[in-house]
Order: sequence, then C-alpha cells, then structure tokens
Amino acid sequence: MPQYAILVQPSANRVYSQHAARLVRHELLALDALLLDGRAGAHGGPVERTMGGVPYLVLEADLSPDDLRVLANLSSLFALFELRDDGALLPLDAPRLDRYDDDLLTILKYVGKTNEQLTRLLLNLTAAAATTREQFLGRRVRVLDPMCGRGTTLNQALMYGWDASGVDVDRRDVEAYTAFLDRWLQDKRLKHRSKSTRVRVDGRTLGRRTTFELAADKEAYRAGDVQTVEVTQGDTLDVGRMYRPGSFDVVVADAPYGIQHGSVTGPRTPSRSPRDLLADAVPVWTGVLRRGGALGLSWNTRVLPRTDLVAMLVDAGLEPLEDAPFLGLAHRVDQAIERDVVVARRPA
Repeated sequence: MPQYAILVQPSANRVYSQHAARLVRHELLALDALLLDGRAGAHGGPVERTMGGVPYLVLEADLSPDDLRVLANLSSLFALFELRDDGALLPLDAPRLDRYDDDLLTILKYVGKTNEQLTRLLLNLTAAAATTREQFLGRRVRVLDPMCGRGTTLNQALMYGWDASGVDVDRRDVEAYTAFLDRWLQDKRLKHRSKSTRVRVDGRTLGRRTTFELAADKEAYRAGDVQTVEVTQGDTLDVGRMYRPGSFDVVVADAPYGIQHGSVTGPRTPSRSPRDLLADAVPVWTGVLRRGGALGLSWNTRVLPRTDLVAMLVDAGLEPLEDAPFLGLAHRVDQAIERDVVVARRPA
C-alpha cells in the first residue's frame, strides 16, 4: 500500500504555525469524507510525524491521480511526497488548482488580515461540502464573501479559477481592494476589463460595485472564458436584495471577532455585536445559496459559543456538518480570540 508524506507549510504567523499540522490533518479528513469516499482515512488516517526535525503528516492509502490533486490543495501543504519503505521521500507532481502567482495572496498586508492558510482551509471545506470531487477540480465555483474586507477570500477564489463576489460596509477597505486588484492585473499583464456601477433596487441605491472580468491567458480571454470578480461597498444585510436567490454555490465569511463592527452603510459604528449581526445575516446569506450549496464561517467562540451559532444555522434551514473532522478546527489566535470553523449545507 503506498504511503504519502505531506510537508506542513511554515507560517509567518507563529501562533497559527503551532496548530497547522493538527488543522491540516482535520482538513484532510474532512475532504476525505466529502470528496474521496474515505480512501485517505481507510488505513488509520493521517498521523503527525516529525522527520528530520520537520513536521509531516503521513498516511497509507490507495489514491488516484485526482485524489492527489485534491490533497495538493490542502491549506498548509508545502510539498507532497511518496514515502518509500527505506524512508526516502520521493517528490510527487500533484498540481494545485492555483492559476496565478502566489503574490496575489501575499502582497497586500494590513492589520486584521485573515491568515491566508485559514482562508484556504475555510474555502476548501465549504466548497467541498457543495461539490463532487470532479466539480471541485473542474467547475467554476461561484463564491460570495458577504463581509469581504480587503478581499483575502476573493483572491483565494480567484487563484482557484472560480468566480468571486464580495460585499463590505467599509468604503476604505473596498477602495483599497479594488485599487490593489487593478494594479496587480496591470503588473501581471493579464487581459481584463473593469467597470463601476451603482447597485439600485426599487429606486434605492444599495451600494457601489466594481466588476473585473479577466482570464489567465489571452487565448481564454478572446474565447470568452473569463472569470468574474466583483466587490460591492454596501450593507451585508442587503445581500438578498443585491443578488437573486440561489446565485452562489458557496458563501464564506470570517465573522467579526469583537464588537467593533457596524452593518449599517456609512462610518464605522460599533452598534452591533457579532452575535446580533450573525443572527440577522445568516438567513439573508442562506437565501442567496443554491440548493445543495454550503455556508462556511470562521468566528470567535469567546463572543459566540459554537452551540449558539449552530442553532442559528439550523434555524435558517441549514444542515451543519458536525462530524469529527469538523470539530477539531478550533485554535487560539490571541488572548481574546479563540477561532473556530463551521460548515453547513443548504438541503438540495
């Protein structure tokens, strides 16, 4: 039986690095259950092992090339090897979904930016809950981040070749993201076009939207095979008026960690707690999910216990995934933040 070794990617975030091997192990087991029919965990599952002073995940499994392509996208995978009986590591060429240079994810730095590895983990699990293996690897998944900030999730979706939409109340964050993406596309000499419009419904302006259409190469662009990335400055509670029901395969958000968040368009106003905001927003976000789609959230359990958030998801008509792999993703961010991840499906 083949054995594989996953070299865990080091993180610039020291606290996240302490949890990375455990988190990617649970991510692997979740993806195994959702996309690989349990093949990766059939012989004991992945185990953490230190080789040469470096952390690896080692698993024994009979995996197909497409199975390995799924594993290649694990959030903290740095390299994938076949582990030989003599202990030698043979590097494997398992291509990621990544379509663009990784500086798309790393250039933009700002206070409060969500760790890129956590963003990828959250998007991986949520997309896997909404797709088959073939769709995960080959479909243009439609992603919404209804609290997108400066676009970390949008950039990860873009990296995967998916279509992405974002909404955020903070004008400065939205302007910073659109300026970054426009500059990045120009620097990379990627064919693209962009436009800005007002989002108006029933005579009311809900926000201002910038839309980018782009492709990884000129041939795809000329053939009309383009990705769409759009970001709207507006209220997340208006998402259901901005988009038609069932518009998205996946909704993902890194929820606010404390009280300094306002959902009302305009200057920042600490008028809504994360609990109140999510209670109001989850039903709205559920409405723009297609049937069979999935919602994924990361949040601070110190301000909202997991049981309370799961109850909100159930009340909104969603089915939370509460199997063992999904219950091992909590991790410390700092003294005030204990972050966890939850994924829920909208019934088909």
